[in-house]
Amino acid sequence: MGSERLSYGELDARAEGLAGRLKSLGVGPEVVVGVGIGRSFDYVIAALAVWKAGGAYLPVDLEWPEERRAFVLEDARAAVVISKGLQVEARRELAQRANAEITRENLAYIIYTSGSTGRPKGVEVTHGNLLNLVFWHRRTFGITAADRASQVAGLAFDAAVWELWPYLSAGASITLADETTRTSPELLRAWLAAERVTVSFVPTALAEPMLQGAWPTTSLRYLLTGADTLHKHPAAGLPFQLVNNYGPTECSVVATSGLVRAGSVHGKPSIGSAIANTQIYLLNEELQPVAPGETGEIYIGGSSVARGYRNQPDLTAEWFLKNPFSPAVDGRMYRTGDLGALLPDGQIAFHGRVDNQEKIRGHRIEPDEIVCALTRHPKVATAAVAGVGAGCNRQLAAYIVPAAGEAPRSSELREFLARELPEYMIPSIFVSIATLPLTSNGKLNLSALPVPSAGNALDTTEYRAPESSIEMQMASILAELLHVERVGLDDNFFLLGGHSLLGTQLVLRAKERFGVTLTLRELFTAQTVGKLADEIERRLMEQLESMSEEEAGRLLAQMEIQ
Repeated sequence: MGSERLSYGELDARAEGLAGRLKSLGVGPEVVVGVGIGRSFDYVIAALAVWKAGGAYLPVDLEWPEERRAFVLEDARAAVVISKGLQVEARRELAQRANAEITRENLAYIIYTSGSTGRPKGVEVTHGNLLNLVFWHRRTFGITAADRASQVAGLAFDAAVWELWPYLSAGASITLADETTRTSPELLRAWLAAERVTVSFVPTALAEPMLQGAWPTTSLRYLLTGADTLHKHPAAGLPFQLVNNYGPTECSVVATSGLVRAGSVHGKPSIGSAIANTQIYLLNEELQPVAPGETGEIYIGGSSVARGYRNQPDLTAEWFLKNPFSPAVDGRMYRTGDLGALLPDGQIAFHGRVDNQEKIRGHRIEPDEIVCALTRHPKVATAAVAGVGAGCNRQLAAYIVPAAGEAPRSSELREFLARELPEYMIPSIFVSIATLPLTSNGKLNLSALPVPSAGNALDTTEYRAPESSIEMQMASILAELLHVERVGLDDNFFLLGGHSLLGTQLVLRAKERFGVTLTLRELFTAQTVGKLADEIERRLMEQLESMSEEEAGRLLAQMEIQ
């Protein structure tokens, strides 16, 4: 990252030293070690050290609220935590496990995903599961020591597993994207070219806008994408091959993969076909195969199927089933809840979900987990959460039935949710509703929920024109990003179609324009031009107070601020 470099010799030596410390604490097979480190070489060192000690690593995202981090560590029974600076903290006593043999059946890592029961669930992936991914990837994309890969995905997102181990096991180079670059399509495209990356994974929500622009001269051989529906084929003339991929965390990152033909205008791209040692079944409600072309639920069998959910045997039994199509006595298959159909060429068309699970910019989200958190607020009687919009502009909307008295403000609800939910699970829009619509059998009728609008969203007001120079410049930036004619002082960024990716670009442009670094969390709290302008003005005043009168005058003139 930046000018930092780490050789394989240094990586191995530092990981070996840390592994010795972990072994001395009793880390060995089936012992979980939390890794709470941001995107850095230290993260790679820590994960490798856990494996050298024989344990399994658990990524803990530092952007998660403290309550969520604590829950995940406790639920996974993490015995040890490695934090910034490779600091090691023992959380409980362990029996000594030094020199214990590690097998393919032992746990390699745990990734936590959103849970429909109202709490996150940990997916247990074994070394055998991971090896299948690594060997398939290296063969399919011809990975050698001459390759340069990128690390772009969030570290608690299972795609990060895919970005690291196939390349490190082949002796290839990996370059780490910084936080600003990895969330900006324009910056990421330029960065991939400048870093001479040959194979890169980019989440679909970023890949789609990247594919629209002109590419600079690039060393890229393959651009791998996945995590959301790819809606159209790219234009002809791409200087690399685009590969669409599909796979739940429960099946070790990738279950299907396929080249996307550039220039095609016939429908949206397929999700490809099964990777090595993996079987895809399209089944009806009686677990019988559907005919080619018919829609069925996607079940996945083979070497990529994970062990199950951490400490949740009932949930594991519900979703990880005995495989009736496998000759192996212990063969299992995972029920995905996704729908698909077999195409004439043997590839699979993706047709959405069986349930109301959402995919928002690559993150798998169970609305019930958000609803459980919302209904703990004293001013909320009941609630529902649903996705609105399409494609990269899809957002989460929360429908609130207020308890007795006045409805809470959206900022109050966001701050409340931020105590236990990560940013990507906090709804963009909050709608006040008298009662939740129900079907004839008493279930929530998602299709009858109203479309969010200025008339029903919390905290909306009539148009108020920006007045100060900062307000006008911020309104102009927002209007350009959102492709709207005008943005008023009190207009809600999210109600106008804003989301976290556009928010990242807004933060970047505000820094370029005013020299002020906002955070996405501040944007989610402020939401309006007026409040954002107030925060920028406050930050600027702090800077100006430390400057001479002449320096302050030059800065204000440069920014065209009166």
